[in-house]
Amino acid sequence: MSTPYLELLAREASAVEFEGPIIQARAAGADAATIEELEQAKVEALKVRDLLKRRARREAELSALYDTAGDLAALRDLDAVLEAIVHRARQLLATDIAYMTLHDPERGDTYMRVTDGSISAKFRALRLAMGAGLGGLVAQTAVPYSTADYFADARFRHKEHIDDAVKEEGLVAILGVPLRLGQRVIGVLMAANRSARPFLQEEVSLLASLAAHAAVAIDNARLLQETRNALEELSQAHRTARAHGEAVERAALAHDRMTSLVLRGGGIEDVAAVVTDVLGGSLAVLDDLSRPITGDVGALDAGVFEAAQASRALGRTVRRGDLLIASVDVGGEPLCTLILRSDDADERILERAALVCALLLLFRRSVAEAEGRVRGELLDDLIARPGSPGLADRARRLGVDLGAPHVVVVAKHAGQRERAAFWASSQAAVRHGLAAGRGDEVVLLLPGEHAGRIAQRVAAELSASLHSPATAGAAQAPTGVPDRSPGRDPAATGSHGVAEAYQEARRCAEALIALGRAGDGASAAELGFVGLLVGDGRDVRGFVGRALGAVIDYDARRGTALTGTLAAYFGSGGSPSRTAEAMHIHVNTVTQRLDRIARLLGDGWQEPERALEIQLALRLHRLGHTSTQETVGPDPI
Repeated sequence: MSTPYLELLAREASAVEFEGPIIQARAAGADAATIEELEQAKVEALKVRDLLKRRARREAELSALYDTAGDLAALRDLDAVLEAIVHRARQLLATDIAYMTLHDPERGDTYMRVTDGSISAKFRALRLAMGAGLGGLVAQTAVPYSTADYFADARFRHKEHIDDAVKEEGLVAILGVPLRLGQRVIGVLMAANRSARPFLQEEVSLLASLAAHAAVAIDNARLLQETRNALEELSQAHRTARAHGEAVERAALAHDRMTSLVLRGGGIEDVAAVVTDVLGGSLAVLDDLSRPITGDVGALDAGVFEAAQASRALGRTVRRGDLLIASVDVGGEPLCTLILRSDDADERILERAALVCALLLLFRRSVAEAEGRVRGELLDDLIARPGSPGLADRARRLGVDLGAPHVVVVAKHAGQRERAAFWASSQAAVRHGLAAGRGDEVVLLLPGEHAGRIAQRVAAELSASLHSPATAGAAQAPTGVPDRSPGRDPAATGSHGVAEAYQEARRCAEALIALGRAGDGASAAELGFVGLLVGDGRDVRGFVGRALGAVIDYDARRGTALTGTLAAYFGSGGSPSRTAEAMHIHVNTVTQRLDRIARLLGDGWQEPERALEIQLALRLHRLGHTSTQETVGPDPI
């Protein structure tokens, strides 16, 4: 090979420059043999030039593959590696665009994963069904395909939305090779030009090599991610187990503290103090009627009590907003509810505290029931065997002074005997009295002197506890005059009047039910003339005073004849004119007196039941059952 061509090869001259030596020789008048020799030298030089270019390109390809392998070895970000592979494919093949699609197993098609050189949003969002378009054909057959003119190629199915995206991107020549993991195709790596171009076999092989690296990168990334996920799951499981262990240990320590408190005689207030010390926040403990035993968490709406019901049904703590609710029941009946206001607290500790509080309440209930039986037996003896020896001593040991004023209350209810008896024994223990259950009624002996008020309170509170009407009648138990002779117990006298008071209280309760006043409470004094029939004391003077006292006292002070006018009014059938005739006064005078009477007796004095009481009081008054006798004198009205 002549020296000029060696120089051209050395400086990597273009193919056109290799014509220069021949042109120069002809210009210099070289003979035909010389020209022929230069022609042969040119052909050989061009072959050498092509060989050098192929080797240079192969060297670049190998370098790129080596760099890609290095990227895979230091894999940290799958997206970055895939983008690098697509970018190198575009550079090595000198194409306008390169891109990669991956298989979507859920939808059964392939989607665009990475692009380099794309200018169309529609193209970047393209999805190809298996067998559709060139990329779908490669994904379906796992065989490389290339086309020098996409729209003129009929070897694959053309789809309108695919062709529209290819047209918008301006692509003409396309080469695609499969991304394979074993026998499975996971995607397609493609390179494309915006002008017609045939792809050489070397270019197909190069793109296939890059595709193989990309498949390895994807699989390694998958394995790495699965490993990371497994490690994270193990780490999370370890953290959960450790947190669970710490929570169990903390709950056990709190439970030990609460148990120790109970063994030392502590109460629900002490248990609540332990809970707030361990968990923080504010705690309230409610009893079976949702009344606070201790603590305060503010106003509670109906949803909290629904949550308490859910807690009893589920047997665990229920959260409502910033409130944690743990409720315990016995035999389907609520026993206690703990409500903790806290943003984050251990539910196990609250549940254990609820159980401890429930045990305390059950213990109290057992003690109360045992004491209630003793108190009930004593009250039964006072009713059935009054005056029996030792009754006063037994009462004194229970903290009941029979020598002091007491009221006997009989409360009638419908069912729920155990609940009613428990409520009555609790009331008796708190108020230093006695209580006993007798069928569908409970009997209480309570200290006090206002029988009517005590009966009303018992009826209201027992009705609330039972959630059904309870009717209470009451009577004052006479204390009598204590016998102060030597060796005689002053309290023994007080044991004799309980039986009589019980009978009167029972008649009062029955009278209230007969009068349609179920759920009410009263003594004989509040029953009007009915009280005269059921009361043993027959307080006629008190009845007259309550029914007619205002009119009698007015006559006594003013010297008027309102009482006589009232008697004549009822005697004449409620006719003012006949009353005037009977009393020999003007009808206007009768009207004025009746107005005065109405102001003294109040509204409703002519209602049938009230009128009957007033007429009975008038008759008793005329029989002398009053401290003030009617005085007839000047009548200013």
